[in-house]
Amino acid sequence: MGRNAFVKALYNKRCAIIDYAIDEAPQTQAAQCLAQRFEEHGGAYFQFITTPGIGPTNNLAEQAIRFVVIDRHITQGTRGEKGRQWCERIRTTVATCAAQGPSAYTFLVDAVQAQFRGKPPPSLLFDAA
Repeated sequence: MGRNAFVKALYNKRCAIIDYAIDEAPQTQAAQCLAQRFEEHGGAYFQFITTPGIGPTNNLAEQAIRFVVIDRHITQGTRGEKGRQWCERIRTTVATCAAQGPSAYTFLVDAVQAQFRGKPPPSLLFDAA
């Protein structure tokens, strides 16, 4: 089967599954709710099959914020705007360093040293070059 035929076959099967989920759903509240979701967002449920880089679950996104949720439950969060902003920034820094490989500690030391020396801070932006 060639690429075009394969893509067409995938599209046809996707449409068949979505149509079945909408038209043949049992008359229970839960099934009808799921049928409505398929009607509104059915294509998105299958996007991971045809789009490279998209996984079938949102596990990576959930894993990225898991430590934040646990910390918030343990510490009861912050009381003010400045505390919330600090937590957002430090957690973003830690998560970005974890995802890209550099040590968060080293990055923070470099950032503080740059501030004291009047130099620009290090960047967390991915360097594709």
